[in-house]
Amino acid sequence: MSDSTDDFAALFEASIKAKRFKEGQTLEGRIVAIGPEVAFVDVGGKGEATIDVDELKDEDGDIEVSVGDLVQAVVVSVAGGLQLSRRLARGAATNRQLEDAFRTGLPVEGKVEAEIKGGYDVRVARQRAFCPFSQIDIHRTEPASHIGKVYAFRITEYKDGGKNLVVSRRALLEEDQRAKAAEIRKSIVPGAIIKGRVASVREFGAFVDLGGGIQGLLHVSEMGWSRVTDPSALVKPGDDIVVNVLRVDPMKDDTQKISLSVKQLIEDPWSRVGGKYAVGQVHAGRVTRLTDFGAFVELEPGVEALAHASTFTPSGRSKAWSGQVAPGTTGPFEIVSIDLEKKRIGVALVPEGSSRARGVAGDADEPPVSAAEPAPSFGTLADKLRGALKPK
Repeated sequence: MSDSTDDFAALFEASIKAKRFKEGQTLEGRIVAIGPEVAFVDVGGKGEATIDVDELKDEDGDIEVSVGDLVQAVVVSVAGGLQLSRRLARGAATNRQLEDAFRTGLPVEGKVEAEIKGGYDVRVARQRAFCPFSQIDIHRTEPASHIGKVYAFRITEYKDGGKNLVVSRRALLEEDQRAKAAEIRKSIVPGAIIKGRVASVREFGAFVDLGGGIQGLLHVSEMGWSRVTDPSALVKPGDDIVVNVLRVDPMKDDTQKISLSVKQLIEDPWSRVGGKYAVGQVHAGRVTRLTDFGAFVELEPGVEALAHASTFTPSGRSKAWSGQVAPGTTGPFEIVSIDLEKKRIGVALVPEGSSRARGVAGDADEPPVSAAEPAPSFGTLADKLRGALKPK
């Protein structure tokens, strides 16, 4: 058989297979090969179809499918072979194709042209469409950030022959999330280090989007070794972040509670305390908070000490000591006890202007200030503090 006869037979077979389909029909097939310009899709015993590779790329231009993956697409041509599309190209879609896209759920390309009341003016083919603010993205975003962008949309309302169109980008994003969620969940295990994006910030921490619509909680206590009082001062919605998965707890509704940490990815400052601090040293400290029994003093981020109430100079008035150490103030403090196992340091305030106050340690390599140096009031203060810290 000649080459021309073979070519004719192949074209004839392709045309027969193509006639089994009609334009606008939705098909599901498996990708069998990906070339530089087109991919081949097995649509069952009925034959193979082609689809442009550009339609298989994400917004960053990367191919988002692999050989063996299932894809859904719509038949856009049966002439000379079966041609599929996952979206209708902006400017190439007719009113009839837009109606078919509405009925079949086929995505269409649209350009966000302007912000209008309640949403956006989107140009789809030669028609104007409306996209509500809530349907432009999954997460809350700045409205101006979408102006001029070309996205894939799903037509959710088609009226008056296409003159009244309502579209949603969110519907497609959520559909993509559901498809990816199962695979992403496999990687979310205790100990895993993964990238995420801050979805929202609350007073108790931040919710982090781990992909596929899956969110975990970064509690305020896991944002760092230092005490965090305002999570919004550290992270903002939209920030990219690397987190460590602490726990994955199943919930009653078949969902999962995912606990995250940033703190566990940072060296614990207490691991250096033994070589950096010693009893008798005087260090600068910042008062972070007051309690009935004393003042907590930050010696460095993540290392807090306690200046017990009994170490302050008696004044005869209840809690008068607190007036010497208002939260936020700094001053010189002597190290009077260290318990590495329990991560506790006891300190006592050094009176301003004294020789010991001028001997504040500024470097971890400096020799500790001798506790035997003249400091008449401190022997008594240290004894009081050690007694206060003993287990009852």
